[in-house]
Amino acid sequence: MSAKAARRRAREFALQGVYQWLLSNNSATSIEAHFAQVTGFDKADRELFIALLRGTINNKEALQASFAPFLSRGVDELSPVEHAILLLSTHELAHRPETPYRVIINEAIELAKAYGGTDGHRFVNGVLDKLAAQLRATEVSMPRDAKPT
Repeated sequence: MSAKAARRRAREFALQGVYQWLLSNNSATSIEAHFAQVTGFDKADRELFIALLRGTINNKEALQASFAPFLSRGVDELSPVEHAILLLSTHELAHRPETPYRVIINEAIELAKAYGGTDGHRFVNGVLDKLAAQLRATEVSMPRDAKPT
């Protein structure tokens, strides 16, 4: 399995973990233990999964404060899937600069298409585009073919 596929699976499992946490308020360690038993988890990038899950859970309020200004409705009105995707992607935009913002947004859109409502991916895309322009202004303003230094 490619590293790209392993990272995609890690994001998918992290989304499921954050979703579970939002609904049940289980601890990150109990969620990690649960996913360690799930079929296919061995093919995910475990280190990325743990970093995303813990980073998102531990910084929920700050992450929500980052994306809330770009919402057309209150955070409490988001579906649990949209909420989890925005939390996860905001964490990655803010704390994982080694991952290009376009990759983070594309992964979020794919997750929203797979798990969210009919137009959830458009909503997620719109919020994350605005957020990336704020959090990663230098990277966003670079021409598409330029490589960050």
